[in-house]
Amino acid sequence: MNRLAPIGRTPLATLPTPLLPAPALADAVASGMDISVKADAWTGLGLGGNKVRKLEYELDPAGLRGVTDLVTAGGPHSNHCRVTAAAAARLGLGCTLVINGEPTDAGRGNALLHRLLGARIVTVAEREEREAAMAEEAGRIRAAGGRALVVPVGASTPRGALGYVHAAAEMHEQVSAGSGPVWIFTSSSSGGTLAGLILGCALLRWRVQLVGVSPDDPAAKVHRAATEIALAAAPLLPPPPPHGPDPRAEDLVQRVRDVAAATLVTDAFVGPGYGVATRAAEQATRLFGARAGVILDPVYTAKAAAAMIAWAREGRLPPGAHVIFLHTGGHPALFR
Repeated sequence: MNRLAPIGRTPLATLPTPLLPAPALADAVASGMDISVKADAWTGLGLGGNKVRKLEYELDPAGLRGVTDLVTAGGPHSNHCRVTAAAAARLGLGCTLVINGEPTDAGRGNALLHRLLGARIVTVAEREEREAAMAEEAGRIRAAGGRALVVPVGASTPRGALGYVHAAAEMHEQVSAGSGPVWIFTSSSSGGTLAGLILGCALLRWRVQLVGVSPDDPAAKVHRAATEIALAAAPLLPPPPPHGPDPRAEDLVQRVRDVAAATLVTDAFVGPGYGVATRAAEQATRLFGARAGVILDPVYTAKAAAAMIAWAREGRLPPGAHVIFLHTGGHPALFR
């Protein structure tokens, strides 16, 4: 996408990820619709997932000048921490992870991968202590003669969202011209992935229905976060060329508002709480595995898939719809 080209980016992901037709899955879910899986579990670095695209823009080359270490935070099985540690290793940097709480077993899942990827682990008791601990770690590194870059939790920032502007452009090219109405389902928690899709669809003038499925927070909170991030990301894009195909005054911000207003977010599939399995999510995991060869994770993607299946079977999707399931990764959670 031309508007993204001038923005600094450190290539980390294997792109473009494929858009995989899943006809057997579609037959099992509901008749008269197409289902495809956007395989962002295959972004490559550190077992992949959506955080790789975000970090490409968050870790832009200009911001990395003179940096010796990355510092970030998350839970004991954080996907973001896993990928940040992998990025640090790839770039030859040190990495410190501030983790709230101890894993049940540090030899399993992402907790194991954090350590295999060479990260220094600092444990705090509560989520609210992470910001202060990251600042303390950055100070420790500075006192030792280094320079730390503190990466915001989840990389759900305006710059990080640009990774999913890029993803929206990929899907736009991958969807056939004769496709039915396009609906995109994705897990959405901190809002960065959904924000990038909102901005990408606004930029492309692509008429799709976006659906964010919360694994934890109330729908209104997720929707608000995604909208705010998308609006903050829009000014990062350079203006269109003055003599290009669309010389009108830039109206991107208004288009972002319009796409965000039309975006649907549901918290109906959270179940008992974050990371707690639900029967619908377990059924979705088995269905995706047996009918598409796609492995979901129990925290994020299984609940998003459960929403997609339920909405299709309840007739909430239009006839002939082309449903894209954006798979954001997270496989190590199966083994924690």
